[in-house]
Parts: sequence; structure tokens; C-alpha cells
Amino acid sequence: MKQKLLGLTLDELKAICLEEGLPAFTAKQICQWLYRKRVVSFSAMTNLSLKTRALLDEKYEIGAVPFFKYAQSKDGTKKYLFEVSEGNFIEAVMIPDKDRKTLCVSSQAGCRMNCRFCMTGRQGFHGNLDTAQILSQFFYIAEAEDLTNAVFMGMGEPLDNLDNVLRAIEVLTSDWGCGWSPKRITVSSIGVNKAVKGEAKSPLERFLDESRAHLAISLHNPFHPERLVLMPSEAAFPLEETLRIIRRYDFTGQRRVSFEYIMFRNLSDTPTHAEALVSLLKGLECRVNLIRFHDIGDTEYIPSDMKAVERFQQILGAAGITATLRASRGQDIEAACGMLSGKEKNNKTNK
Repeated sequence: MKQKLLGLTLDELKAICLEEGLPAFTAKQICQWLYRKRVVSFSAMTNLSLKTRALLDEKYEIGAVPFFKYAQSKDGTKKYLFEVSEGNFIEAVMIPDKDRKTLCVSSQAGCRMNCRFCMTGRQGFHGNLDTAQILSQFFYIAEAEDLTNAVFMGMGEPLDNLDNVLRAIEVLTSDWGCGWSPKRITVSSIGVNKAVKGEAKSPLERFLDESRAHLAISLHNPFHPERLVLMPSEAAFPLEETLRIIRRYDFTGQRRVSFEYIMFRNLSDTPTHAEALVSLLKGLECRVNLIRFHDIGDTEYIPSDMKAVERFQQILGAAGITATLRASRGQDIEAACGMLSGKEKNNKTNK
């Protein structure tokens, strides 16, 4: 199997050039073609000699994954479908808003976390995306040149695939890569707060230490027993420990931490829940993004009515916590929060 070049750092490309007997400056040229011009073939790298292009083509591949198809919402949101391996599909969502174009990126095919209100969780886990598959969502869509922000809030748990997510962020934010500011990137997680075997730090700690991107925590309920029902991962990664880790870090500067909070009628939207959330977040510089539940079918959960949402928001605001209601985008094409499922996979399976 050929080695993929998409997702490699400048130093790694230099090492390959040295191994192949190519000048060191060739690595910079390859970086430009991969990360600025986003070519999909070595033949397009026209400032490399024909001999060099032939050598690269024989031993390596770029690793580009073009989108399979897309759907467009009446509100302008576009959902792109990518086939990342035979029969396995992932989705990325481009959300336009005035002068901004935000890409909602997937990091896994499926997800291990099994949140009860999420279509991705229902399909189970089908594998981590490699860095090339993550970056392909940025580079090979129609809006690639116009993207202003990225949120790792698509399919999968980003901190469950941390090495590849960090590598993608490095490519996006490095001078030799895309040159983005880390402030343009937010990574969302349920809070993977336990170290894997052989590691000194948890994925959450590693992310906070090794990147400057913003963090968003999927919270959804302040009470352990109730959160456990909604999010079985609460058993392995309790919210209490996630918050303990977060409080060790500084979020008073340019880096932000926010909390995603889905509003379920009578399950998470009462004044009691709001007051408990205020107590939980007391003293933490943060914001809360309120999200009305998007009905995914075959579930007992019901979206909160707007009066309950407004009352909840007022309680948080009175306590000094900034709380915003996130507008639902792309719901008509199943592109809204919690609705990504890689449906082409299911369609192919059913044929």
C-alpha cells in the first residue's frame, strides 16, 4: 500500500525527500501543492521535474477523498457525503452565515459513545478517519477557498481519534500548511477524561496542552444519573472529572471553552436543571450554547418549547453566564446537530 502524503508535516516530507534523494526544498514545494493549491494528482505539481513526479506517483499517493455527493438545504446549508472506505460513509456540513462559512467536520465513521439522541451514535463505530480523510472534507468541497471557521462537531468523538485530529489541526494552522489561526477552530467532545493504557495524560488534557483551538463540551444535563441515561459515556467519563480538568486551564484570553446543551422537554429544560447548571459552572469563564432537540425519529425525546428555552436562558443570564440559542440549520436535509448518519451506508446495506 502506498503511503499517503496528505496530512504529513513539512519535516516529515523533508525526511521523505531525503530518503528519495530529492532536494530538501522539494518538501516545501509539495506542501504548497497539497495545502494551498489542494491538487489531487502528482502530475499537477508542475514545478517538480517529470522524474520527481514519476517517482512520487510510483511510491506514494496524495490520499485525496473527493465527495461522493451533496445535498443543499433551503437555508443554504450543504451536506457533503464522502466514502472513506468500501461501504463506509461520513458527512461534513458547510454552514453559511452572512460573511462566514463554517465547516462541521467528521473525525470518525460512526461513534463509540452511543448518545441516545444522536443518529451517528445509533450506527455504531466503523473506524477512525486518518488525517487525509479529515483534511479532504476541508480541501475538496466547492467552498474550500471560502471557509472561515471549522467545528469538529460532525460524526464521531474527536478526542477518541486525537492523534489524527491534532495532526489535521497542525496542518490547518501551520505556516507551511493553511496558515489558519487556531481561533477559527473549535473541537467538540463529550469529555474523554481518562488516559488510555500507556499514556500519562487523558485525551482531553493532551488536546488542551497540544493545541490552541477552542473546546466545546457536550454537557446536556447537569445531573449524573440523568446524563448517564442520555449519554452512556458518562459512566466512563464523568462530567465532574471533565470539569475538574478544564478548571486547571486558562480560558480568560483568546481561547474559549463552551458547553453544548440540548434542550429536551421536561428532561433537561426545567428551572431545577438551569440552577444546577449555574452551580456546576460557577466561576468558570465560559458560554453555554442552547440547542433545541432535533427529532431523529423512533425516540421518546421531545424538543423543549420556546418558553422553556427562554426561561432557562434567563436563569443562566441572571447568574452571569452567557447563554445563546443556536439556530437550527439544514434540518430539512438531516444536517442539523445530532442528525448525521452517513445514510448512503445504510442505503447500500439495504440493497
